Amino acid sequence: MMKKLVAMVAIVLLLTGGFATADVDKSLPDYKTVSGVSGNIKSVGSDTMNNLMTFWAELFKKNYRRVGIEIEGKGSSTAPPALIAGSSTFGPMSRSMKSKEMDKFVEKFGYKCVQLRTSIDMLAVYVHKDNPIAKTGLTLQQIDAIFSKTRKGGYAKDIKTWGDVGLTGAWASRPIAIYGRNSASGTYGYFKKHALFKGDYKDTVKEQPGSSAVVTSVANDVGGIGYSGIGYKTADVATIPLGVRPGQFVGAVPANAYSGRYPLARFLWLSVNYKPGSSLEPLRREFIKLIFSKQGQKIVAKDGYFPVPSSIARAELQKVGIAVPAVTSGP
Repeated sequence: MMKKLVAMVAIVLLLTGGFATADVDKSLPDYKTVSGVSGNIKSVGSDTMNNLMTFWAELFKKNYRRVGIEIEGKGSSTAPPALIAGSSTFGPMSRSMKSKEMDKFVEKFGYKCVQLRTSIDMLAVYVHKDNPIAKTGLTLQQIDAIFSKTRKGGYAKDIKTWGDVGLTGAWASRPIAIYGRNSASGTYGYFKKHALFKGDYKDTVKEQPGSSAVVTSVANDVGGIGYSGIGYKTADVATIPLGVRPGQFVGAVPANAYSGRYPLARFLWLSVNYKPGSSLEPLRREFIKLIFSKQGQKIVAKDGYFPVPSSIARAELQKVGIAVPAVTSGP
């Protein structure tokens, strides 16, 4: 998945001169209000995308005051069942659908659920702002040994204190307090797969109900460590540079997400029940068009995530039969 991201972004880098920061691609279309849009939108799914969906919804309602919107973010695993039951309009997910989830969708409708890549996230590992490990970094194998009881990453020993990862002085004997998400979360599953090498979490992980709760817990615990989307970063925490090898640490900054160097970069998805060859009704069509417009992607950047380039936006619109507007060069 990330190889495809790097390839697509490379094209944009050549055309635009690069994404030194999380700037919105100037060739994305401006969103223009149309007539005939009304009804109710219900979003059920990812907690990581809760703020994004809320901000997009607020902008959508400014354009279409007759539209009602309800946002429910209890975890990515809640998105597929809601779409299958017909109780939701959209299913935001911080991971792609699992094969079992997709199979159930196909069994019900006879075609696959479409997942749209709305934005780019970096799954950050957070520590208290005063923790010196944020100035050095940790390998994924060390992260695995902190969070996992199976240590499939191959690290030689269990890591229980900050001294076990090289900190000295008062930090050496300080126990590591571990915070994470519950199993309904797509972030939980993504971290398990990519940071724990598909291993099992320790029983001592303090599961939190949402992304912001993880960050808040770490901010209030000087010995704490936790994982959450980059959009939830606050001044009270710091992100740890990560590496696949010792001494090759990469910070959680935009340039490393776009280049693919950061090992825990991922897409944030919007799942849609779209029958191939059909036409979306105005309500869903316009909401999706707004997401992939300049205005929609500015919201992505404002929320702390990274906008998709126009090449990805155009490809995603085509997935749901939306006519792709001509590339512009406006501001």
